[in-house]
Amino acid sequence: MMFIEDIRNVFSKDPAARGVLEVLLCYPGLHALWLHRLAHRLWTLGLALPARLVSHLSRALTGIEIHPGVRIGRRFFIDHGMGVVIGETTEIGDDVLMYQGVVLGGTSLEKKKRHPTIGNGVVIGAGAIVLGAITIGDRARVGAGSVLLKDVPCDTTVFGIPARPSHGGTGAGSELDHAKVNDFYGTELRMLWKEIACLKKAAKGPEEKRV
Repeated sequence: MMFIEDIRNVFSKDPAARGVLEVLLCYPGLHALWLHRLAHRLWTLGLALPARLVSHLSRALTGIEIHPGVRIGRRFFIDHGMGVVIGETTEIGDDVLMYQGVVLGGTSLEKKKRHPTIGNGVVIGAGAIVLGAITIGDRARVGAGSVLLKDVPCDTTVFGIPARPSHGGTGAGSELDHAKVNDFYGTELRMLWKEIACLKKAAKGPEEKRV
């Protein structure tokens, strides 16, 4: 059954999970997923208001807001979860892991596909903002606190504001090991400081000769 798969999925994605009863009672991400399935079923039956009411109840109980129109694959897990917002036309694949504060938002007022499509095996770190009808490829990782506005290829890690790519996705090692990425922001800053030092040195040269 899918409920059993969901519970096993918690144990596979969260090393802090200690027992089935604890998971059933204390994991808001799991509660939000189950309530969303009910809301989505009502939505697909054309019962928009009841679907929105279930979604609203889920938000009040869990702190996680998932529009009932969102399509979610199997073994989806939101860890901690508070402050997560997932917009109406979002599509989420299988085996996706998401943390608290993530926003999958839209960038258009038109009634069309305006939210992200998340591939299989994707990890989205805490506080990441993913906006627009973009696609995040399979096994990609989005670093915590990133702002993502463009498509992400498969097997790629992105991080920063705006998010930029680094090598390797979740298949390159531990799916939670976001720290092992190329620090291109640090590299660029070091290059800028080096260039400033060279400019200062060049500017001092003529002055010293006149003295």
